[in-house]
Amino acid sequence: LDWTAMKRIQFLSAAILALAATGAAHANDPKATIADLDARLTRIGAARLEGTDTVGGKTVPALYFGDRKINNNYDVVDAVRKAHSATATVFVKDGDEFVRVSTNVLTPEGKRGVGTQLARNAAYEAVSKGGTYCGPIDVLGTPFDACYHPIKDAGGKIIGVSYIGHKK
Repeated sequence: LDWTAMKRIQFLSAAILALAATGAAHANDPKATIADLDARLTRIGAARLEGTDTVGGKTVPALYFGDRKINNNYDVVDAVRKAHSATATVFVKDGDEFVRVSTNVLTPEGKRGVGTQLARNAAYEAVSKGGTYCGPIDVLGTPFDACYHPIKDAGGKIIGVSYIGHKK
């Protein structure tokens, strides 16, 4: 190899390492990950409630994005796990609770944690008031860097919550 070719290889190697480092940092950025989850849901269509559905043995409102029912549908949360190595959940508002209707979070028995409720914590307080929570959170005994966003219908009413978490 001549000197020019070696310099090109060094430059490309440095560029590849820089891109890899940027990608790794971005992959564990909770705000970027929740933005991706929300964008994936929004691309499907507008959020709305229609009827009820049974999730984890509980009857809860059926949450739709466009024509796709999210209850018991795991395509989007699994895609977020694959893209970001993150846990992801979509909750539906049921009275004053938020119930997991789509999640890649597993119970200690290894089953998806659908039908379980969002704990009464800082995230619950923020999203109940229409705000976002990003910060440390405990999910079933495991510490995460997480983000929670309210899901609103066309009229601006809170009908659910989106969540992502990166294990600490």
